[in-house]
Amino acid sequence: MAGYVGILVSDPWLQNQFTQVELRSLKTHFTSMRRESGKLTVGDLASRMSRLKVVGENLSEQERADFIADLYPNLNDEVDFEFFLKVYLKLHAHASARTGSPAKNSSAFLKAATTTLLHTISESEKASYVAHINNYLAQDGFLNKYLPINASSNDLFEIVKDGVLLCKLINVAVPGTIDERAINTKRLLNPWERNENHTLCLNSAKAIGCTVVNIGTQDFIEGRRHLMLGLISQIIKIQLLADLNLKKTPQLVELVDDSKDVEELMSLPPEKILLRWMNFQLKKSPYKKIVSNFSTDVKDAEAYAHLLNVLAPEHSNPSTLTVKDPFQRAKLVLEHADRMGCKRYLTAKDIVDGSPNLNLAFVAHIFQHRNGLSTQTKQISFLETLPDDAQVSREERVFRFWINSLGNSTYIDNVFEDLRNGWILLETLDKVSPGIVNWKIANRPPIKLPFKKVENCNQVVKIGKQLKFSLVNIAGNDIVQGNKKLILAYLWQLMRYNILQLLKNLRFHSHGKEITDVDILRWANTKVSDSGSQSRMDSFKDKSLSDGIFFLELLSAVQPRSVNWSLVTKGVTGVSIADEQKKMNATYIISIARKLGCSIFLLPEDITEVNQKMILTLTASIMYWFLKQPVEEKPSATSDSENGSQVETISNSTTDDSASESSVE
Repeated sequence: MAGYVGILVSDPWLQNQFTQVELRSLKTHFTSMRRESGKLTVGDLASRMSRLKVVGENLSEQERADFIADLYPNLNDEVDFEFFLKVYLKLHAHASARTGSPAKNSSAFLKAATTTLLHTISESEKASYVAHINNYLAQDGFLNKYLPINASSNDLFEIVKDGVLLCKLINVAVPGTIDERAINTKRLLNPWERNENHTLCLNSAKAIGCTVVNIGTQDFIEGRRHLMLGLISQIIKIQLLADLNLKKTPQLVELVDDSKDVEELMSLPPEKILLRWMNFQLKKSPYKKIVSNFSTDVKDAEAYAHLLNVLAPEHSNPSTLTVKDPFQRAKLVLEHADRMGCKRYLTAKDIVDGSPNLNLAFVAHIFQHRNGLSTQTKQISFLETLPDDAQVSREERVFRFWINSLGNSTYIDNVFEDLRNGWILLETLDKVSPGIVNWKIANRPPIKLPFKKVENCNQVVKIGKQLKFSLVNIAGNDIVQGNKKLILAYLWQLMRYNILQLLKNLRFHSHGKEITDVDILRWANTKVSDSGSQSRMDSFKDKSLSDGIFFLELLSAVQPRSVNWSLVTKGVTGVSIADEQKKMNATYIISIARKLGCSIFLLPEDITEVNQKMILTLTASIMYWFLKQPVEEKPSATSDSENGSQVETISNSTTDDSASESSVE
C-alpha cells in the first residue's frame, strides 16, 4: 500500500512503486525529454535517460539501447508517461544488478530473479519447477488439459499467461490463500478477466511472503520468462519450507539445548533452520565441516553423502565416499536419494554447479520426507510451556508481509528480531512519509555497537511522536530489546497512518483534508446503503461483521460484477450462519478484494473473529481502491456530485479513533 496515489498514473501497480516526490521528479524529467522534440519515442529513451540517476550513471548508452530494444523492438512507438516509468523501473533494476546494490541480507532463493531482470533463465531450474507443477497439480480439474507440461518446451510460460496456474500453485503452497471461486477459469478469458487473475495472483503472492516489487500484470501478458520463473520459484520455496517451524514440526526443538535457545530458533528464517537441521544431523557422522550455504559448501557432494548415510543408512553405498570425482559422487548421492524416495529437484550437474535454489529445494524435500528427528515426548512437551498467542502471531505475519511489500533494502523474516536495529523501520517510515527520516544521523547495518541501534530506534520513536502516534512509555531501547507488545503497537499505528495518508493524498476526493476512521466507516455504510442494502456496521469491532455479508455487499457496491451471490451463504432471517460458512465467506471476501487490486494481508480469521485493526485496514483498502478509479470507469451508479458529497464530510481534525477504538491499549 506504499507509494504515490494515482493522480499522475492510473496503473495501481505503478502507483505502488514510487513515492510522491519520486513520481513528481520523474514527471519533470519526462516532460523535459519530450519537450526537446515535441514527442518521445522508444528509440529516444536510451540517450535521453543518461541524465537519470543510477540508470544514467551505471549503464552506457549502448547498454541502455540494447536492453530497451530487447524488451520493446518497436522503436518508433511514442512513449507516454506510464510506459516511461515501466522502462525506467526495468533499467533501474538492471543497473542495480550490475552494480550489486540490491539487498545484501535478503533470501537467496531466486529473489534476484524478481528484482534484477536478468534475461537468462536456468533450463535446469525450469525443468525442476515444471516437474513440481506436474506432480502437485496433476489432479486439478481445470489444469489437467494442460498437464503434464513438457519441460523441454516453453509451454510453461504460455500456460501461466492467464494467471490460473499460478493462483492454483499458491494454494498448493499455502492452502486456502485464494478462494478458487474468485478465479476466472473459463477456457477463453477476455483481457479484463485475465488481468483480474493476474492481480489476484500478485496480491495473493505478496500475502504469502513473495517479493513482487518489480512484477506487474503486464509482465504476465508479455510472458516475461525470468520474472515468471522467479515468482514460481518463490511460491515453491514457500511450500517446501512450510514445515520448518516449531508449530508444524515440534521435533525441531531437538536442535536446541535449552529453553533459552528456543526463542532464537523460533525467530530464524526457514532457510537458516534447514541449515541448522542439516548440521545437526551431520554431527552424527564423521563429517567435520559446517555447512553455511546451499551452494559452495555442498558442491563436492560430501556433505550430502554423509547426511543421507545418517538419515537412511539402509540405502547407503560405501563407494560414495571413496570416489574422487565430485560429479560421480553427486550421481551416487542422487541414487541414494532415489532409493529413499527423495530424488527430486536437481541433477548431479546442479550439485557440482552449486545451484543454490535447487540445492535448497532438494534438502527441503529430504527434510519433508525423512527428518531423522526424535519424537521424545519430554522435549516436545517443553513447547507447551511456551506462550502461544495466536493473535500476536497473526499480527506479526501481517506487519511482516506489509513491510516486505514496500521493497525495502532487506527482506525480513521476523519483525521482533529483524527490526531491532531500527534501520528497516527508518526505511519504512521514509516510504510512508518521504523525507521524514534524518539519514545523516542514521546508522547503516551491519551495526555492532548496541548504542548505535538505540540511536536508530530513538529516531523511530521520535518520528512516531511527530506523526502523532500514541507512544506512551515506548523508548528506542524497547525496540532494540524486541518488546513484542510495543513493536506491534508501533507497527499498527504506522500501517494505519500509511492507509490514512494514501486516502488523504487522493486530493481530488479529500481536498487534502485529514481522513479519519469515522470517515472510512461512514463511506462504507453509505456505499452499502446506496446499493439498496439494509446492512451496516456500527464500528470496526461490530460482531455482526463476522458472517462477512456486509463486506460482500460493500464489494458488490463498488464493483457490481465482483461478487457471485450464488456462491455466497447469506443465511435466513433470525438464523446465524455456521462457523464454517462464515470462514468460506471471509476467504471469498479476501480473494475478491485482492482480485480488484486491494493489497491486503489479513487472514479469514481476522474477519470471522472481527479483529478491529484488520477490519479497518480491509475497509480502508476497498475505499482506497474505489476512490482512485478514474471517474468515468467507476463501476457504480453514483454520480460525481454524490462522490463529492461523501468526501466533503471529511473533517480537519486529527486522526480520530472513536470509530474503531483502534488505539493500542
